[in-house]
Amino acid sequence: MRELLRTNDPTVIAFSTALLRGEDIDCFVLDVHMSVLDGSIGILPRRIMVADRDFFRARAVLRDNEVDGLVPE
Repeated sequence: MRELLRTNDPTVIAFSTALLRGEDIDCFVLDVHMSVLDGSIGILPRRIMVADRDFFRARAVLRDNEVDGLVPE
């Protein structure tokens, strides 16, 4: 698995997962419940992970839709 996206914005996470699932790319959101540790103020980013084989296609999908927060290759 490779990290594709890192953001504090839950709307970006929702939009990105919808885009990826629409392209039949499996993704997994990490750190969803970490807000408990930071007092629910949202300072800890969430991450979207994809399989190694889907990384470049997933990155292209999010880049083409101008999603912010992509991690460097």
